[in-house]
Amino acid sequence: MSELVQKLAEGDHPVAVGGSLPTLEDFKRRVTEMGYVFIKFTATRGGTDLGFRVDQSATRTEGADFDQGTGSVHVEGDLKLDYVPIRVVADVDLSTLVGTGHLVIRQEEPATA
Repeated sequence: MSELVQKLAEGDHPVAVGGSLPTLEDFKRRVTEMGYVFIKFTATRGGTDLGFRVDQSATRTEGADFDQGTGSVHVEGDLKLDYVPIRVVADVDLSTLVGTGHLVIRQEEPATA
């Protein structure tokens, strides 16, 4: 397992909304309509920008007011990083588009024949 995956799976780390257009409007559209977000772990060398499908059942927007840019969003989703299946877990403050996050290392699902 890579050093990066191990590091980000230990404790919380600073994150920011990532992607090519990290704005409140884009983040809202990605969370609520597209279902695909970018979260950037900012404390790694050069930053680590991860894109993933939003797990709607685990993502929480109840405390968020996208129109006013207040509150926070809890977002989760799965992907592979350095061939390791992971879950990204992040809490993003809408007023600043930054927050904290971490990785959860998942078990690979067995292939079915």
